[in-house]
Amino acid sequence: MTLALIAGRGDLPAKVAAAQDQPPLICGYDGMLPDLVGVDLTFRLETLGTLLVQLGERGITKVCFCGAIDRPALDPSKLDAETLPLVPLFQKALAAGDNGALQILMQIFEQTGFEVVGADELLPELVAQQGVLSDKWPDAQMRKDAARGEAVLAGLAPLDIGQACVIGREQVLGVETIGGTDHLLSTLPPETKGACAILCKGPKEGQIREIDMPTIGPNTLTAAHAAGLAGVVVDAGDVIILEQDRCAALADELGLVLWVRRGGEG
Repeated sequence: MTLALIAGRGDLPAKVAAAQDQPPLICGYDGMLPDLVGVDLTFRLETLGTLLVQLGERGITKVCFCGAIDRPALDPSKLDAETLPLVPLFQKALAAGDNGALQILMQIFEQTGFEVVGADELLPELVAQQGVLSDKWPDAQMRKDAARGEAVLAGLAPLDIGQACVIGREQVLGVETIGGTDHLLSTLPPETKGACAILCKGPKEGQIREIDMPTIGPNTLTAAHAAGLAGVVVDAGDVIILEQDRCAALADELGLVLWVRRGGEG
């Protein structure tokens, strides 16, 4: 065993683990444990230094971050001796935007001697490929909205605040912030319904793909429908789709467009 998964919530850790020739070591964050897969080691931010030592002792050479982990708070009273030297880096990361924090986290693992690999490298078939996956195709208005969504995400990239937005009739109805896509979809304004709006999701400029590749799955489609959206549009080659066949079938069942769009596509 040379691979460890730093596993968060959701189905992705189980899918990545199942695709490996040898079972990886599963490391779960306390309070944010993965679904559908057992955990070998549990850690906290305050014990990350000890985790790094344990990984080295077990012969781990590669680490993959997969699944959702909320940004943790640092409790100084729970710091262990192995983690104390990392505190200045933690403070810098917790004060940074998402990309900045993840860059520092990746740096900690790499400087300790581990190779950080993305879930898309270990399971490339999950990466969305260009095309319309639903029976329903985007109409002219949806294509304009998708182009608007692309421009909005590009404009938000320097602010490092999210990977998604909701566009209807070329108006911005919501943008993803620290609460993530689920929070975005559950807090849209009432006028979203009836606007034939779409969820647009894709990487930010400088996205740390190895740790935080944008991901959707069946729950995203269900939440989009509940919010009154007409479709979900994701960037080709840059977004993971969990259970792609199920997502396509669910889009048809719910009357949604599911479009994997290449940047600039009309």
